Amino acid sequence: MDSLHADPQASGDGHDHQPRQVFSGHYVPVMPTAIPTPELVAYSRTLFQDLGLSEALAHDEQFRRLFSGDISVAREPMRPFGWATGYALSIYGSEYIQQCPFGTGNGYGDGRAISVFEGVFNGRRWEMQLKGGGPTPYCRGADGRAVLRSSVREFLAQEFMHALGVPTSRSLTLYMSRAERVRRPWYSPNSRSFDPDILVDNPAAITTRVAPSFLRVGQLELFARRARSGAHPDALNELRMIVAHLIERNYQPEIDPGLPFSDQVVELAGLFRGRLTSLVANWIRVGYCQGNFNSDNCAAGGYTLDYGPFGFCELFDPRFQPWTGGGEHFSFFNQPVAAEANYQMFWASLRLLLEGNTEALARLDAIRDGFAAAMQQALEAMWARKLGLPTYDAALVDELLELMVLAKADYTMVFRKLSDIPEQLATLKESFYLPSSEQLDAQWTHWLQRWRDRLAAAGELNATSAAMKRTNPKYTWREWLVAPAYEQAAQGDTSLIQDLQEVFSHPYDEQSAEVEATYDRLKPREFFNAGGVSHYSCSS
Repeated sequence: MDSLHADPQASGDGHDHQPRQVFSGHYVPVMPTAIPTPELVAYSRTLFQDLGLSEALAHDEQFRRLFSGDISVAREPMRPFGWATGYALSIYGSEYIQQCPFGTGNGYGDGRAISVFEGVFNGRRWEMQLKGGGPTPYCRGADGRAVLRSSVREFLAQEFMHALGVPTSRSLTLYMSRAERVRRPWYSPNSRSFDPDILVDNPAAITTRVAPSFLRVGQLELFARRARSGAHPDALNELRMIVAHLIERNYQPEIDPGLPFSDQVVELAGLFRGRLTSLVANWIRVGYCQGNFNSDNCAAGGYTLDYGPFGFCELFDPRFQPWTGGGEHFSFFNQPVAAEANYQMFWASLRLLLEGNTEALARLDAIRDGFAAAMQQALEAMWARKLGLPTYDAALVDELLELMVLAKADYTMVFRKLSDIPEQLATLKESFYLPSSEQLDAQWTHWLQRWRDRLAAAGELNATSAAMKRTNPKYTWREWLVAPAYEQAAQGDTSLIQDLQEVFSHPYDEQSAEVEATYDRLKPREFFNAGGVSHYSCSS
């Protein structure tokens, strides 16, 4: 709030909760709206330790009040309000303003996410944001709340991804209120409907998510659009300021602040390309599908952000897409293409800051032109690691993926079983959802022999197997095991959430026989095509 511009039309005291257009400034001061009678649902021991905080804080009265939305307990240098930000939306490189209730793009942004704190912990700067913290000027007429169901999913997913080694925003705490309930469309029990078929009352919840910043590609886009159109005299400067802020929050010490700003911008483009291509390769490595990878859900710091209609692939399908509104363009194997479209908008925003600098523009454009090759290189390296290969083998990988489709294989289980470098097909067949034919078995056996020969020629198999087990998780997110956790939490029983936290904190490890029997299983037949489990809307 000290280094960026506030909306000059803001109230100034944080009482700014009605939908309205925001024409300039980087943020709007907003006071969160506390949930009544907050109950602690979960907190991340790992993140508390990383921040150097005592776990006892999660049960502290003042702490609970702050992170359930009551900012009146804040003391200087904190302010008696937080901040919400606007951003633009692009889908596959096409600019949209239809989602803005005013039809201008000036009312789109953090409708229910309010940052309340920024601080340095153990030498690292973190921003803390309340998701579900009440309405902001960007709320588009909604209630500004998040439901317990989606909050549990985001809380668990952020910490699971961190344990998987995938860059991500983090989870600090999750509080709910059984005294405040909000109504959302969802699925009736045992529903086979594609779209939600009932309205459900849910406990309101507030998750505190933590990241170096919550800057999105869509934020840079918003200021770039204003600069292009000359929306106000300071538009280009506000774009420059938000880019400088991004560099300071997310790209130091990689980018030397002593460099000319044009050189910093070019460095930023190269670093973000590297982070984004690595991130998406990691998503595919662990079976993650973001579901809704628009530019406003793409963190400019290069990590996973906004866990909405996401899912993890169980039955392998390159077109896996859990979100009913996502279509194939945001499906599992299409994520590299979606990433490139988001990068295109990032690049286009940066170009405005280099106008007239022919040399810097040429370097920036060359980085953009190399995105597809960089993405392919990251994917090839990922597939090689998953199979223990010293170098990528396109024929071997392509044939495996085809066999996995034909065999109806479970994505996580098949790669984990391959990590044992089996000589026989029998153990792999435990990851198939349907019996296989003799012809398919013969194809698998031939592939296995070729693959094992490649591994044997490259090095010692025990070391290769160990490396593969550090790449291919034993445990994955299975929605049918997560749904009971949030359903029970609504009744005050958080034991399943705690169980999932423990399993998800060591996803590559062999765990107890009891854990394996519960969490390392094929998806039961009754959950295929089940509304709210196999597919879901963006209702949160």
